Amino acid sequence: EERLVESGGGLVEPGGSLRLSCAASGFTFSTYHMGWFRQAPGKEREFVAACSRTGSSINYADSVKGRFTISRDNAKKTVYLQMNSLKPEDTAVYYCARPAFGSTWSSYYYQATYDTWGQGTQVTVSS
Repeated sequence: EERLVESGGGLVEPGGSLRLSCAASGFTFSTYHMGWFRQAPGKEREFVAACSRTGSSINYADSVKGRFTISRDNAKKTVYLQMNSLKPEDTAVYYCARPAFGSTWSSYYYQATYDTWGQGTQVTVSS
């Protein structure tokens, strides 16, 4: 079974940091680029960051650029999202996702190209 399991969410004060992890199983992790998305209450799910198969190409949403860092460890089949300088507007459920087989790196931004999603992990930024 192809599976993604996120962890690392929680409650943090503004300005704080969290590191999310997404453990993959059931597929050849190193052959897929990976993405992080988030959904805030009452809002549509949105792109956060994506990482190519080797980690050599990375892209971020403008709202998190300079504060968040995506990385991956193919040996551990895990993708990470280091979140620094967190703001209340970063409050959301965060999801990692794997694209459908054959999806190219150029499609990293488009949710419709991802066919495997984790259950999500809640991040709440509040004082």
